[in-house]
Amino acid sequence: MDDVPRRGQPIATWALIAVNVLAFFLLVGLPESELREVFYLFGIVPRRFTHPEWAEWAGFPADSYWPFVTSMFLHGGWVHLLSNVWSLWLFGDNVEEEMGTGRYLAFYFLCGVVAGIVHWFTNPDSPVPAVGASGAIAGVLGAYLLSFPRARLIVLVPILFYPLFFEVPAVFYLGLWFLSQFFTGALALVSPEAAGGIAVWAHVGGFVAGVATFALFLKPRGLRRRLEEDEGWIEQAWRPH
Repeated sequence: MDDVPRRGQPIATWALIAVNVLAFFLLVGLPESELREVFYLFGIVPRRFTHPEWAEWAGFPADSYWPFVTSMFLHGGWVHLLSNVWSLWLFGDNVEEEMGTGRYLAFYFLCGVVAGIVHWFTNPDSPVPAVGASGAIAGVLGAYLLSFPRARLIVLVPILFYPLFFEVPAVFYLGLWFLSQFFTGALALVSPEAAGGIAVWAHVGGFVAGVATFALFLKPRGLRRRLEEDEGWIEQAWRPH
């Protein structure tokens, strides 16, 4: 959780979460062979776009780039889905409030598409489908970092069986997350096993896209709400003025 309150209803964030959960439940009961076919058709298979002759031989539809969008709504398991939904719930509402519903949705899909393209270019020969909303959500994280760098996040660190909660600045938490993704991705270029099957370059691409473009999607300054004195930096609540 964070200490940045919201005043409106994050309709787009709720809708994105709902669609992701619905898509997961629609697919979870499919036989393994059919589920694999869905992932290959609607996930991002880099080799499909790098080697069109192979794609034709494998039976992929010709000239279809919809997987760069549809892959955002597919997840490989409960942990994958819940981690993405939790991150979107935590960070998406405040970013949506800064942008407005329409701009936020456009921003989300832009970051997701860029993330997919970066994954393609960094894994051009991979025949493995990449799925998940994490690339688009990484863009939301980048926007949150620049919008609320001094926000405080409550994180859980389990010590054996004892849960410990810590308050950390968003700039530290998100900056550390990005660096971990970047260096893991750099290592994966030398040794693909280092990524552990995670599309880390999609995370990097989405985050960079979010940082680079978020200002273009902000509401006009006059329509954005001003932060109160106790928002984003909790100590200001009792600081003398």
